[in-house]
Amino acid sequence: MLITSSQVTNHNHLLAALKADEFDRLKPHLELIQMRLGNALYESGDRLQYVWFPTTAIVSMQCIMEDGASSEIAGVGNEGVLGVSLFIGGAVTPNRAIVQTGGYGYRIKAGLVLQEFNRIESFHRLVLLYIQALIAQISMTAACNRHHTIEQQLCRWLLLTIDRLTSTDLIMTQELIASMLGVRREGITEAAGNLKKADFINYRRGHIAVLDRHGLETLTCECYQVVKKEFNCLLTTYATTRDSSSQAFRKK
Repeated sequence: MLITSSQVTNHNHLLAALKADEFDRLKPHLELIQMRLGNALYESGDRLQYVWFPTTAIVSMQCIMEDGASSEIAGVGNEGVLGVSLFIGGAVTPNRAIVQTGGYGYRIKAGLVLQEFNRIESFHRLVLLYIQALIAQISMTAACNRHHTIEQQLCRWLLLTIDRLTSTDLIMTQELIASMLGVRREGITEAAGNLKKADFINYRRGHIAVLDRHGLETLTCECYQVVKKEFNCLLTTYATTRDSSSQAFRKK
């Protein structure tokens, strides 16, 4: 369905940072869609038909091997946009995008958003800043998966996930987390068990609850803080841009 100005209170920060007139150019073309857990937005090698701006959903960007094995390279929530290869000259996606946390988001046809990207200077700048932060996240994820323990990786992943949510309860199986981190399920079971014994998390099948955020922060590696700092700078830029102009999303 097409959005109205009074719909959805949880916004995408990138869209919300646009000036009112700039957002008004995009608004007629934005479609609010439900993004269900496990849905693939695109597969590796697909030609991009749409670009997505998550609001309450989180999407996992995954690298897929020839044997079907997968590993998450980045997560995208309400701070960003899916389909960034379009903005840097690529029409074909190099990875898979699958919904990690169900929710909502906006989608827009690729040709339309690329036209506005090339036309609107501030939108162009915001998207490039986001891509910079995304590259930092991808780089740190690769380093973390190579050099740090499964327990540290799990703490990093949990913290980055709840940073994008208003709740500390996650609908997530250990099998899915193992797939995203590119490790064996037994490793996740052991790491999650250690965190549960320390009363940092609680879990039952399909659900994980973060009980002690500070505890997770004491166990995670430096990768989490590097990524968090990069996105905090990005969100500060978004807020500064938004405060210097009219609010793009506003209730009438």
